[in-house]
Amino acid sequence: MSTHNHNEPEGHKPEQPDTSAGYERSDVRATGIVVFLISMTIFIGVAGIVAYGLGKVLDARMAKEDGPVSKWTKTVDVRQLGNLPSSPELQRKLGELTQQFPTPRIQTDDGLQDLATLHKHENLLLDHYTWVDRSQGKVRIPIERAMELIAERGLPVAPAVEHAPLMTGDTKPTVTMPLTSGFARTGYEQEQAEAEAAQTKHQ
Repeated sequence: MSTHNHNEPEGHKPEQPDTSAGYERSDVRATGIVVFLISMTIFIGVAGIVAYGLGKVLDARMAKEDGPVSKWTKTVDVRQLGNLPSSPELQRKLGELTQQFPTPRIQTDDGLQDLATLHKHENLLLDHYTWVDRSQGKVRIPIERAMELIAERGLPVAPAVEHAPLMTGDTKPTVTMPLTSGFARTGYEQEQAEAEAAQTKHQ
C-alpha cells in the first residue's frame, strides 16, 4: 500500500533532526507560557473586581432592607465575650431561670417518668372505688370486682341481627380472643419495680 502524501511536492523529503550532539541545541520557546500567565492574571483580576462589586451591591441591598441602624440592629463582636466558663453556680442559675419559663415547658427527661406517673394514676382508678358523679351516685368500681360481676351475671346479649345469605366465596367472619389484655409496663417501670422490691427486701 502506498504511503505517498499527495500534498507534498515531488522529491520533497521530511527534515530529520540532527541527533549527532546527543541533546537539544535550541532553547524552549517561552512565548506561550508568558501569554498564558498574563491571560490568567488578567482573568483573576477581572473575576476579583466582579466579585467585589457584586458583594458591594448585595451589602447595599441588605442594608436597605434592614433599615437604619438602631440599638436593635447594632453589630456586636461576640469574640470579645470569650468562652462561657462551665461552673455549677451558672448551671444552678440556669436551672432557676428555666423554672420561671411559662408552661408548657420543654421536658427535661425522655418522658419515661411521665408515663410511669400516668400508669400509676390508671392503676388507682382500676384498683379502687372512685366517684364518677357524686350527685347521681355513680361510682367507679375496681376492675377485679367488675370481672366478678360479669362472670356471675354475664353481659347483656344484644338481639340477633338477621344477616343476608353469604355470597359465593364469602366466609363468616370470626373474632379470636386476644392473647393479652393489651397492657404492658415499660422497661423503665419494670426497673423501678425491681428497685423498689430490692429496697423492700433489704429493709
